[in-house]
Amino acid sequence: MRTLDDPINLSIGQPDFAMPEAACNAAYDAMMSGKNGYTVTQGIPELRSRISSEVREQLGHTDRAFCITSGTSGALVLALMALIDPGDEVIIFEPAFVMYRPLIEFFGGHCVAIDLSPTFEIDIDAVTARIGPKTRAVLLNSPNNPTGKVVSSETLKRLADLTDEHNVTLISDELYRGFCYDHPFSSAATFSENSIILDGFSKSHAMTGWRVGYMHGPPEIIDACITLQQYTFVCSPQAGQWAALAAADCDMTESFDACRRKRDRLVEGLRDHYDFTHPDGAFYLYPKTPGSSAEQFAELAVKQEQLLIVPGTVFGRADTHFRISYTVSDDMLERGIEALIRLADSH
Repeated sequence: MRTLDDPINLSIGQPDFAMPEAACNAAYDAMMSGKNGYTVTQGIPELRSRISSEVREQLGHTDRAFCITSGTSGALVLALMALIDPGDEVIIFEPAFVMYRPLIEFFGGHCVAIDLSPTFEIDIDAVTARIGPKTRAVLLNSPNNPTGKVVSSETLKRLADLTDEHNVTLISDELYRGFCYDHPFSSAATFSENSIILDGFSKSHAMTGWRVGYMHGPPEIIDACITLQQYTFVCSPQAGQWAALAAADCDMTESFDACRRKRDRLVEGLRDHYDFTHPDGAFYLYPKTPGSSAEQFAELAVKQEQLLIVPGTVFGRADTHFRISYTVSDDMLERGIEALIRLADSH
């Protein structure tokens, strides 16, 4: 990228809106008042209380435990460490976030991947067929990175019922829940008290660098995660936690609406040139490659248009699709649409 002259960067999954001013001020105040050391491993009580109150109000559950983590990725690491032993199986849905497979395999687990193309809808019968005696967890991401799909409430309930029936833990990565455009978001915890929810402030409040995530679930699992965090991450950065506490009270509707408008513009611009499923959430579009290889298409995009996109092989085994991140300026989005149309026409 550094060698390109004014590239069109549609590759980075990061918000283009600003971190709320109140959160910036809270981080500054925390640092200037000396709140720069370790916190208790599970996070400052004020932030845990704020998050737990909101979750309990939304779900009606009173017995869930909470832990503030070093980013949502940190929450994922802790959940997998707490749940799987070498040889255990974890069901994932591909295309999947780039960290899922490597982390599971790093801890000695085995990925059982279910390919969701071409519709990217979850087939509960397919999940049932893949559950076996070694299955320890099902890892879900909705709204999804990279497809932008949102799992329907009906499918989510069936999946939750299935995992509960088989004593399998449903891990639900809900980091993009604020970016749910076409219908209300449903959490896996609505349907299963045994589920583990991963969430955070990185995407919803443009705080990717502050590394403040959180997780909640059954006390016995979250307590294990707190112990594991004590010997790994220690804690989430303190100033970031105070920033997150302020951010939790900020209305992000305007930012979410701006992302929806960008989604609509991208879909409108590429509809007649690419084959893709409609993205209900997150901030990604996942079109089918017009050529035979997504990796080759991504290379061609750089060479011909100085356009940066992510080939689908980053998210799974299939070399058929590519990811566009549309959280960029309106000007760059228009440049990207024009470049993608030229690339489609050349094929």
